[in-house]
Amino acid sequence: MTDTLSIGGCNPFAQTGRSKLQNKRARLNQQIIKQMRMRAGAENLLKATSNNKVREQVVLELSYVNSDLQLLMEQLEGLNSSVDVYQNVQETSSIPLIPLGLKETKDVDFSVALKDFILEHYSEDGSNFQVEIDDLMDLRQACRTPSRNPSGVDLLASYFSQLSFLEPRFFSPTRQIGIFFTWYDSFTGVPVCQQNISLEKASILFNMAALCSQIGTRADRQTQAGLEDAIAAFQKSAGVLHYLKETFTHTPSYDMSPAMLSMLIRLMVAQAQECMFEQITLPGIRNEFFSLLKIAQEAAKVGETYSEVHQSMIQTPIKNNVPFFWTTMSELKTNHYNSLAHYFVSTALLDHHLTPSDDEDKQEKALSQLYDTMPEGRSPLDILKDKEERRRIGKAHLQRSIMGHEEAIRTHSRCRHLQKLDILSDILQAGLKRALTKFEQNDKEDEFTDYMLAPDIISKTEKKAEMEIPAATKVKVKDLFQRLGPLSVFSAKQRWSAPRTIRLRLQDRDLGFTLKGDAPVQIQSLDPLCPAAAEGLKEGDYLVAVGDTECKWLGVSDVMKLLKDVDEEGVNIRVVSMLDSSSQPMPTKSATYGGLPKTYSMICLAHDEDDKNPKSRKVAKKPSFLSWGLKNKQKSSSTLSLPNADYNGPWNRPCPTYPNSYNESALY
Repeated sequence: MTDTLSIGGCNPFAQTGRSKLQNKRARLNQQIIKQMRMRAGAENLLKATSNNKVREQVVLELSYVNSDLQLLMEQLEGLNSSVDVYQNVQETSSIPLIPLGLKETKDVDFSVALKDFILEHYSEDGSNFQVEIDDLMDLRQACRTPSRNPSGVDLLASYFSQLSFLEPRFFSPTRQIGIFFTWYDSFTGVPVCQQNISLEKASILFNMAALCSQIGTRADRQTQAGLEDAIAAFQKSAGVLHYLKETFTHTPSYDMSPAMLSMLIRLMVAQAQECMFEQITLPGIRNEFFSLLKIAQEAAKVGETYSEVHQSMIQTPIKNNVPFFWTTMSELKTNHYNSLAHYFVSTALLDHHLTPSDDEDKQEKALSQLYDTMPEGRSPLDILKDKEERRRIGKAHLQRSIMGHEEAIRTHSRCRHLQKLDILSDILQAGLKRALTKFEQNDKEDEFTDYMLAPDIISKTEKKAEMEIPAATKVKVKDLFQRLGPLSVFSAKQRWSAPRTIRLRLQDRDLGFTLKGDAPVQIQSLDPLCPAAAEGLKEGDYLVAVGDTECKWLGVSDVMKLLKDVDEEGVNIRVVSMLDSSSQPMPTKSATYGGLPKTYSMICLAHDEDDKNPKSRKVAKKPSFLSWGLKNKQKSSSTLSLPNADYNGPWNRPCPTYPNSYNESALY
C-alpha cells in the first residue's frame, strides 16, 4: 500500500444506475428531513396551545405530515430493495444478492474552524494551512461518490486514516470546535447531526462495508475468479461491520446500532457462504453417492446461515426498519437451499444402490453423519441394503424438497420487489419442476404407503465463511497537518504558551543548558545564571525553531548541528511551554485574515528581578551539551523519549432515531 492515494471519486453527475439511486436517496433524505421538521413544529405547537380550534387544525396537518413521511419511507425501502442495479450485467442464472446502500451526508466546511483552532491552540497562522485544509475537504468530497472497486475502498480507508490523525490534533474531549457532521440513516433516512468526529469515522466505516458488499454483488459469479472476488468482498464487508460494532459501541444512528450491525454481519457472512456453495457446484455436480451427500450438506449449511439471518431480521425493532424485501429474500433462500439439500439426498438414495464393489463401511459412515437421528431408528447399513427402504426415505426427502420449493415460491409472490426479479422466479420454478419430475419417476401407481417425514440434514462445509477485517482499514497515509509537529506532543489535549523568541549567546563558550528527548527536543539542566534564562528560557520548554529552521521534527543530534556554530552574536530560537491542562482555558482568539496583524491573548511569563540580576545569586553552573568537546569534553546527558498519550476520543451519548427536539445530537 502506498503512503498516498490519489483523491478522486466517481463523477457525481454520471447517469449510471447506481448513481441515479444514490441521487434519489439524497433527494428522499432531504424530503424526509423537511417532513420531520414540520412534524416537530406541529408537535411543539400542539403542546403549546390550548385553543381547541388550533389544536384540531394542527392534528389534521400532523396526520398529513405523518402520511407523507410514511410514503417517503416506503420509497426509501424501495431503493434498498433495488438489488438488480447492483448485480453483474452478465448474470443470467444466479440468485441475486443483497448490497448495502451508501449513507448520505452533508457538505462540511473545515476551513474556518480549523484555522481558528490552529491560531488559538497552536499559535500559528491558520491561513498557512489552507492547502492542507483544501486537500482534506477534497478527500471528503470524493468519499461521497467512491468508485465501486478496490480503489474506492482504499479512498474511504485513506480518509478514515486521516480522521485518526485529525481527531487527536483538533478534537479535544473537553471542548467543541464548531464542526457539525450530518449523516442520514441508510434505512430510514433520518438525519443525525453531531460535533463528535466519531460519527464521521463510524459512517465512513459503514460505507466501506457497503462498498465491499456492492463489489461482491457486482462480481461475475459464473467464473471461479469472480466467485473468489465475491467471497473476499463479502467477508471483508462483514469484517468492517464487526470492527465498527466493536469500536463504536454507542452510535446514534440506528443503522449502526449493535443489533442492526449484528444482523448485517450475518447477512454478509451468509452471502459469502452462498458464493462458496456456488464455487463448489460451478464445475458441475457428480452424480455419485458421496458427492451428492457432500453437496447436500453444503446446501444445508447455506440454508442454516440464511435461517439465522432471517431470525435476526424478524426481531423487534430490526423488523420495523429492515426492508420487507430483505426479510422475504432471506426466508426464500432458507427454503430454497434446504430444498436443494433434500433433493440431493433423495438423488443419492434413489439413484445409487449398494453393490458388492462399493465400500460398504464408507457409505455407512457417510449416511450416519447425515442425520442427528436415523429415520425411524433404522441403522445406516439396514437402509443402504434395503432397496425399498432407500426408496421410501428418498421419496420422503423429495417431498420435503417439493414443499420447500413451493413455500419459497409463495414467499416470492408476497413481495412486489421480489416479483420484479424474473431470474429468481425461473430458478425456483426449475427447482420445483425437477423435484416433481423425480418424484413421479419413483412413484408407483399401486403403491399405498404412509409417507414418513424426512429428518433434517446436518449442515457441514469444508470451507466456512469468516469475517475478514481488511488491511485497508489501516491504510498508511501522510498526516496532512504534520507541520504542526509530532502528534504525541502537539495535540488538542495539550495546552501551550505562545511561542517565545529567545536570543542565545555564548558565555564562556557555553549556552547554559542541555537537550533531551526525541522530536521535539526539550530544554534541561538550565543554568539560571545564563543569558538565555534571563531572557525567559525555562527548563522543560520545547524547542520549535532555531533561526529560520523549524525544529519540531528534529532530534537532539540534528538540533545540536544547528547550534554548534553559534557565534558571539548569538542566534534566535523559538520555544513553547506546556501549560497545565487542568487550569482554566485560554481566552479565545480571533483569527483575522487579509493581512491584518493577529493579536494573541497569551499569559505573559513574568520574571523576578532577581532572575535578571545574576549577581544577586550564586548557583553552580551545569554543563551544557555545547561544552562537549569545547570546555570539559563531556558528552551531554541522555536523550529520553516522551510518553505517547491515548487520543481515542469518547463516544457521546446515544441519540434517538427519531429526534423530537433540535439539539446537538439531532437534526438541525
